[in-house]
Amino acid sequence: MVGQASIPTRDTPLRVSVLVYHRFAPVVKDSMTVRTSTFRWQLDYLKQHQYPVVPLRALVSYLEGKGAPLPSRAVVITADDGHESVFTDMLPAIREYQVPVTLFIYPSAISNASYAMTWQQLVALRETRFFDIQSHTYWHPNFKTEKRRLSADAYRSFVTTQLAKPRAALEKRLGIQPDVLAWPFGIYDDELLAMARDAGYHAGFTIDGRVVTSRERIMALPRFLMTDKAMGSTFAAMLPSEK
Repeated sequence: MVGQASIPTRDTPLRVSVLVYHRFAPVVKDSMTVRTSTFRWQLDYLKQHQYPVVPLRALVSYLEGKGAPLPSRAVVITADDGHESVFTDMLPAIREYQVPVTLFIYPSAISNASYAMTWQQLVALRETRFFDIQSHTYWHPNFKTEKRRLSADAYRSFVTTQLAKPRAALEKRLGIQPDVLAWPFGIYDDELLAMARDAGYHAGFTIDGRVVTSRERIMALPRFLMTDKAMGSTFAAMLPSEK
C-alpha cells in the first residue's frame, strides 16, 4: 500500500542493521580489509534493493525517544579506528553514493600512527558533511586485559581516562562534542556501560552481529563486522528484513 500505511510510526517494529568497517584497499591484505570494489558492490546493492542508509545519529535519537521513526529496512554505516584508507578509498565511494558515515576514532593514533589519518584529513571529511566523528576511546585498549592487570581503583581511573580524553581531544581539534562510543574489540560489561554513561556518552556500539531492535541496551548496540566475504547472500543476511 502507498500512503499513510507505509509511513513508519513508533508502533512499527525497529529493525536496523549497523555495519562496521575498518580498512579498505584494492586487494585483501588481512581479515579486516574490505576491497574497494567489494564496498562499492555493497553500496550498489543497498541502492538497488532500496535499503535507505541513515545517519547513526538518527538511530540514537530514535532510541532516546527524541527522533522520528526510521524508514523500513534502514542501514547505518560506520568505520572504526581512523585508518587512512577511509580518506583515500572510502571517501570517493561515499561521495558517489551520497550516504552518511560515522567514524569511531581513537585520537592517540591520529597524525601519529603510520596507518592512520591526520587531523587535517578528519577536518576534510567533516567538511564533506557525509562524516560524523565519534569516540573509540583514547588508544583502543583491551579492557579485559587491563581489568586483570590493574587494581580496582587503578582500573576505574584508567577507564575514566580512556573515556574522557577522546572527548576532550575531539573538542579541541575538531570543535565537536562526541557523545557516542564504539567499544574497543567489542568488549563491554555492566561496569563499563555505567562508566560510559557517567562520562557523558549517550550510546555505545559493539560488534555483536545482529540487527538493532528496540529491546537492545542503548550503551551496547550491536553491529555487523564487515569483511571482504560480505557479498551475495552473506551480505543480504546481515540486512534487516521486513518482519
